[in-house]
Parts: sequence; structure tokens; C-alpha cells
Amino acid sequence: MDLQILPLAITMMAGPQIMSAIILVTTKRPVRVSLAFLLGVAVAVAIGVTITRGVFALLGGSVSLGDPADNGSVGKIIQYVLVALLIAAALRNYVKRATIEPPKWLGTLMEATPRRALMTGFLVIVLMPSDIVIMLTVGAHLEQHHLGVVAALPFLGLTVLIAALPLLALLLFHKRAERAMPGVRTWMNTHSWLINIICCLIFILIIL
Repeated sequence: MDLQILPLAITMMAGPQIMSAIILVTTKRPVRVSLAFLLGVAVAVAIGVTITRGVFALLGGSVSLGDPADNGSVGKIIQYVLVALLIAAALRNYVKRATIEPPKWLGTLMEATPRRALMTGFLVIVLMPSDIVIMLTVGAHLEQHHLGVVAALPFLGLTVLIAALPLLALLLFHKRAERAMPGVRTWMNTHSWLINIICCLIFILIIL
């Protein structure tokens, strides 16, 4: 088990991902749809990490990612490219902060069925550029340190745990959570640009 990649799980669910989880606990059947959502997230992360680990394993067969301690290695260069992309994304979010709005599909989740929640959990991971970048980073890390996919299980578990926080809050605090969640949802809707920037900065710190 590799604990170095654990912090990356923090950014996996940031943005529309955690907003989806919050919306689902405000629906008429919060437990059923939230559990389906968590299953979709778990499957997506497991498949994504397996694929990216395989991609870098194939890449490593022809191009060595190098020593993790070598700043000039291919693995390090890939990390630097990811950092540059994240800086560009953060700047873009800041410049366009006045016009950035959450995806319109988030509003349709209020009527989500368990099947819809399952697909949402899956797609919100595999189609999000930020999550793709994170899974690529995890895959590169595993290959560079000669670790198997099993080493990413703590990363998978923590990602699902973070996705489950709204549901856990509902189960533990019930009435308080029911009153608080709509306000949290509204704040995240109006500050999605800030959340995106914070996620980018956290991710940059983790990589460096």
C-alpha cells in the first residue's frame, strides 16, 4: 500500500463531483441514490487507475520514467507539465470567475434514480479533466515506483470516503444535515470558480 498518493484523493471529488454528492442527499431517496453514486465513483476510479497504470507500464517499456529523485527524469518532466496545465487552469478560472457557472446537468440530479446516480458517479470521474489528470499522476507514480494497482487501494478508499461525506453527514446528523445541505449546495454553486482554483493549488502542492 502506498500512502504517498493518498493526498490526491482530496482533489478527486472537488468541484462538480462533491456537488453531485451533496445534491443527491437532498433528493427524496437520498440513501439509495447516494449508495449508487458511490458505487459508480468506486468503479470509475478503479478502472481509471488500472488503465493509467497500464499505459505508463507500456510507456515504461520503451521510455524509462527514470529515478524519482532525478529532476530531469521523464517522470518528473510529466509532473512539471501537469503543474503547468494546472496553473493555466487556475488562471483561467480566476479570469473568467464572473461567468463561470456549475454544469447545468447538476440541477437535474434532484430527480435522479439509483441508475442515474450510478452513471453520474461513474461519468463524473472518467469525464472530468481534473480527475483524468489525477489518475494519470497516480498511474505514473505507481509505474515509477514499480508498484502494482493494489498499492492504489488506499487512494481508492479515501476517494470513495470523501464522496460519502454528505451521506455520512445525513446519517449522523439527519435534521441538521437536511437544513445545512441546501445552503452548502448554493454556496458551492456561486463559488465554483474559487473551488476550482483551490483544487488546482492543492494539486500543485501535492505534485511538487
